Amino acid sequence: MEAAPAMLDDLRKEICRLNQDLLRYGLVTWTSGNVSGRDPETGWVVIKPSGVSFAGLTPENMVIVDVEGNLVEGTLKPSSDVHAHNYIYRHRPDVKGVTHTHSNYATAFAAVGKPIPVYLTAIADEFGGPIPVGGYAKVGGDEIGREVIRAIGHSPAILMKNHGVFTVGPTPSAALKAAVMVEDVARTVWLALQLGQPDEIPAEEVARARRRYATVYGQDSDQ
Repeated sequence: MEAAPAMLDDLRKEICRLNQDLLRYGLVTWTSGNVSGRDPETGWVVIKPSGVSFAGLTPENMVIVDVEGNLVEGTLKPSSDVHAHNYIYRHRPDVKGVTHTHSNYATAFAAVGKPIPVYLTAIADEFGGPIPVGGYAKVGGDEIGREVIRAIGHSPAILMKNHGVFTVGPTPSAALKAAVMVEDVARTVWLALQLGQPDEIPAEEVARARRRYATVYGQDSDQ
């Protein structure tokens, strides 16, 4: 079997670090959740190994597969979500990173099959619209990936009914950021709902806020 090129060493290090960041940001427990990244040159995917604790992750034990799920390099089995990740990559060439979590507040919305409306300017900025919810899909094959592609629309995040959160991005770091922000806004929205019924931000204001966030916020080097 052809060995992975040295260029993937950097991606393995990044994916290892981002997977450990899931625990640092409080988005996962035990061994649940994962981050993957796609190398833009080879198209190969680096993903967390199945069932390995986050503390036990190293760049060397990250698993490399092609987008059909065939092993390219690694001695451990890839995440059980690998087929869902790969289905997303095959159908979204713009996506180079995918994150999956069971973060508590966002997953609570997923459990009851409710999207998160644009009640906050942070939701308008980060997501450009409501955070959608996809239908129930079986774990282990590509069914979740199919439902993500069907229902995610232009959002970088989706709540999967009875399951958890999937986020996508042009980089693995962007996908992780979306996962962090989903949990943050889900918690705030849940707290707001305990006080009363929030008002949704009008669609035209959501679009304006999103444009501003995408073109003005941050430094020029970040855009």
